[in-house]
Amino acid sequence: MPPQIKRLLLLFGLFIGLFLLARYLLIPESFGKYGHYRGNSLYENMELPIQYAGSESCTECHADVADDKESDIHDNLSCESCHGPSLAHVNASETIGVEKPSGREFCGLCHSRHSARDRNVVFQIDLAEHNADKDCIECHNPHKPWDLKEQDTPEEAF
Repeated sequence: MPPQIKRLLLLFGLFIGLFLLARYLLIPESFGKYGHYRGNSLYENMELPIQYAGSESCTECHADVADDKESDIHDNLSCESCHGPSLAHVNASETIGVEKPSGREFCGLCHSRHSARDRNVVFQIDLAEHNADKDCIECHNPHKPWDLKEQDTPEEAF
């Protein structure tokens, strides 16, 4: 056997050995136990404290807002999608408030024009052009966005 082949085989064997050693050291023991992810992550996530209360908890005290939202295009969103985790507020509503998001950037997370979004599902606007000097909630109630505060129609507003 020529010496070049011997050196290549030795180098190839060394590469495979280093690969197997790195794989042994880097891949967690629980990887692949329940599928193509780290099995222990399930137990680690179960140990995290619960922070979300669910929309039903919001409806108990805020039925009027829930009724508005129910007849709206945002009816399929959980309250906590926009207002954040609310378990602390539910447990101590007199002392702990919920996040009241506003701002063009916040609404733009879902409603800014993006070619990957289905325009028939999420209404999109160009934040740079659409009432650039105003905050969204100056004209739109997020719980009833089609109930415009100005005399615009939805087509004119977007």
